Amino acid sequence: MFGYDSYELDEMARTILGKQAEWLARYPQVRVTVEGHSDERGTREYNLALGDRRASAAKNFLAAQGVDPSRMTTISYGKERPVAGGTDETAFAQNRRAVSVVAN
Repeated sequence: MFGYDSYELDEMARTILGKQAEWLARYPQVRVTVEGHSDERGTREYNLALGDRRASAAKNFLAAQGVDPSRMTTISYGKERPVAGGTDETAFAQNRRAVSVVAN
């Protein structure tokens, strides 16, 4: 979803988030937590800050699509919760992400 050292949403991320916004419009009682994640490179503090910017970018996109910001919270896990193991670019790319989790 994100390039290295970036919190700019790529085209695939915007497509996925657009579909999430449509779903959230159908279910206005649902709240979500948007998690920000990074790959393992960099310090813990740096990656927490980057994860926060990624979560905020996803939340802001959803808000721009009409999702009420009060229905969304953000949290950064930095590099603490990788989805893919390994130390190659494929694993790094999978770990650079934002994840929307239904909070209800």
